[in-house]
Amino acid sequence: MKEEQVIEAFGALSNQTRLQVLRKLVEAGPEGMLAGDVAEALGASPSRMSFHLSTLQAAGIVTSERQSRQMIYRVNFQAIGEVMRFLLQDCCKGNATVQSCCGP
Repeated sequence: MKEEQVIEAFGALSNQTRLQVLRKLVEAGPEGMLAGDVAEALGASPSRMSFHLSTLQAAGIVTSERQSRQMIYRVNFQAIGEVMRFLLQDCCKGNATVQSCCGP
């Protein structure tokens, strides 16, 4: 993953609501969630949730799929893994302290 993509991912996640959205979508797993269900779960308006979901999608850490008139959103687990790898391998340069707290 390129540095610019990691920066965009962190920018998208540097908002409390978007971080809560990501957590909710992780809990939903591969099935994902309807946009309206995410909004309801977090107590947000549909328009506000649409804005946050679009931001996460633009950063590549959330995907969407249209089913009829509704949108299902899912976490892009591969992209999240790439962000984590970037931090551990590229930024931390194999630092033993970081590796011991985060596992092998």
